[in-house]
Amino acid sequence: MTVIPVDLGTRSYDIVIEDGVLARAGDHLGPIARGRRMVIVADAQVPMHLATLRASLTASGIASEAIEIPAGEGSKSWATLESLLDSLLALGVERGDHIVALGGGVIGDLVGFAAAILKRGCGFVQVPTTLLAQVDSSVGGKTGINTRAGKNLVGSFHQPALVLIDPTTLDTLPAREVRAGYAEVVKYGLIDDPDFFAWCESHGTALLLGDPQARTHAIARSVSAKARIVGADERETTGTRALLNLGHTFGHALEAEAGFDGSLLHGEGVAAGMALAFAYSAEQGLCRAEDAERVAAHLRAAGLPDGLAAAGITASGDTLVGHMLHDKKREGGTLPFLLARGIGQTYLDRSVDLGQVAAFLDRQPR
Repeated sequence: MTVIPVDLGTRSYDIVIEDGVLARAGDHLGPIARGRRMVIVADAQVPMHLATLRASLTASGIASEAIEIPAGEGSKSWATLESLLDSLLALGVERGDHIVALGGGVIGDLVGFAAAILKRGCGFVQVPTTLLAQVDSSVGGKTGINTRAGKNLVGSFHQPALVLIDPTTLDTLPAREVRAGYAEVVKYGLIDDPDFFAWCESHGTALLLGDPQARTHAIARSVSAKARIVGADERETTGTRALLNLGHTFGHALEAEAGFDGSLLHGEGVAAGMALAFAYSAEQGLCRAEDAERVAAHLRAAGLPDGLAAAGITASGDTLVGHMLHDKKREGGTLPFLLARGIGQTYLDRSVDLGQVAAFLDRQPR
């Protein structure tokens, strides 16, 4: 078992990583439940994991209720949030209770936001079952929903009380979902850890094929990096946490153009976005063209999109920049971009000319 602390003072919590921990979740949740019932909000596509979790709670003497949410990005909506809040209120959830989010990033974001606003703040626990959620969205307390204007524009910072990661849940995922999550693993190497990116180049295939040691190492390394960054800049006020958005400004624009309909998964958008960020950096003379090609080559080798054509995006540069203007990170009329001086040398640039970005995108193959 690996335990990684997230140091946030009175809001500190642990991330527990262990094969099979889902079946032993009651041992970890008992001190949090304190004799209270726990309500589990689960992705409707993971009934087997829900059954395992509830059995573990029962064995530990913890009563539970379950609410199932339809799978997919479409559930991060006002309508689903309202329905979930009504269900939680109907179950009599109290401020001192903890809600368990069981599923991928959509469930974690939705449940975390519901917990943040229900009775002005309830506790919650993250039990992520996808690689993307395990290495990224379950840690750090960013919660929210999507709106017509864009992705994650309504939400809050609300830290979980505990994160339980069982890598064996990945055995039930479609290969495409695992690949999409792997994009977020690669991201940590590209931000500030070139040795980890080199590890990904050597071991990424093994991870994607389900090698337990490679999988656990990648999760632990990714989570440790995120815990360190979140501990230093919880609410993204100093710019340090913004580094975690590498690939997301481009990627969210691609997702918006795709309509959030599942044709382009979040991790796929991030992969294409990281490749574009490096290609733009190379074009601007910030990093070597060889670095940008190395990033694109690894993403291609992992079966991930490395640009607009591979992501199925044909829109103009102006259209894609138009999506970027709805980005929640926009401030004072400017939009910060994560660019690179090399692999492991990502930095925040607030002076990027959006006209240049549009022209760059227009030059990309479609």
